Amino acid sequence: MNPVIGLDISKQESHGQVFLERGKPYKGTFHFEHTREGLAKLLHIVQDVELAAKQRPLLILEATGHYQSPVVQFLEEHHYLYIVINPLISNRLRKSNLRKVKTDAADAYLLGEMYYKEEFEPFKKRGVQLLNLRYLTRQFESLSKMCVQIKLQFQAVLDQVFPAYKGVFGAMYSSISLRFLNEYPTSYSVLQTDEETLNAKMKELLSTRRGRSDDWISERVKRLLDAAKQNPFEQTMYASHLVNLRVLITLILQYQEHLAELEQNIDALAEEIEEYDLIQSIPGIGHKIAATILSEIGEIDRFDHPKKLVAFAGIDPSVFASGKFTATRNRITKRGSRQLRYALVMAVQCGLIRSRNIRIKAFYDRKRAEGKPHKVALVACANKLIHWIHAILKNKKTFRPT
Repeated sequence: MNPVIGLDISKQESHGQVFLERGKPYKGTFHFEHTREGLAKLLHIVQDVELAAKQRPLLILEATGHYQSPVVQFLEEHHYLYIVINPLISNRLRKSNLRKVKTDAADAYLLGEMYYKEEFEPFKKRGVQLLNLRYLTRQFESLSKMCVQIKLQFQAVLDQVFPAYKGVFGAMYSSISLRFLNEYPTSYSVLQTDEETLNAKMKELLSTRRGRSDDWISERVKRLLDAAKQNPFEQTMYASHLVNLRVLITLILQYQEHLAELEQNIDALAEEIEEYDLIQSIPGIGHKIAATILSEIGEIDRFDHPKKLVAFAGIDPSVFASGKFTATRNRITKRGSRQLRYALVMAVQCGLIRSRNIRIKAFYDRKRAEGKPHKVALVACANKLIHWIHAILKNKKTFRPT
């Protein structure tokens, strides 16, 4: 026998259907909630199937964001093999049926049948480790986007309060820059304070950070005084701008703190993965990009050919042909992992800067010489890069730069 249990995951509850072998459903569909009692019910059903089939069943479910987390964790704790599939696959099979039926019970039945029709690779031991890394890298990306939005709002308010302040510090969003602006948000507050007090305040704000020389501090204070004298808004008419400015500064500092903590956790977790250093042997791929690529790909054994990994990243060209017509301009499919696709393009761009990656630069120049637009050449480079990554992960060998 080859038992499998199809699980249709929903928010806080799931439906399931058992098959002892292909074409032989076992009993009817069942339902359980994502609670201790509900998961205990699932365990009882799984053990009943194991007893009837004389072997442990495999469970198959769709990726549903975070809704499947309680079920996946439960399966990991009890050492059951499971498969998480892309919803696009099950949706394709669902559309192939003549009858239009969409219920949780029908979906559970469909997933069970799909297992016997397709070749799927179950999650392996490192699945949880790689999923943890994926959650952290995606959270980092999400917080980074939020931080960018806050910075745009901050810039808009600063332009109406103290636009000349942008040239005072080299790094506008450094901790000392933001904290100092929080103390002196207007030209009036700066000009009403003597130079010695400004020097002392900056030294005080730097006391808990890395040290700076007195000359460095004096230079910044002089820039600040010059900026205050040039500022068209000596004192803003709108008190609300100052309130918003201080709120936005607080938010940016908090985001920076959270992002730094996430980055440390990502590095610590990624260091435990053997392939982490192998991926970084490719010029242009640093710590963050390497962690994202590894976590999104997961186990490389799932992809027995580089083209499958290309399709998973969604950078394979779409194909459209009907009758005698065949489209000559096809966009990439953009299916699969958006995060992996973005990381690959970023890796290509980093490799092109100052020709860090000689091989990718030569390939890019060749595509441009063929008349390909910049974005098309970038995607072609990402396609080439993912072939290299597949070979590196399969063979466990570092990248050859020439």
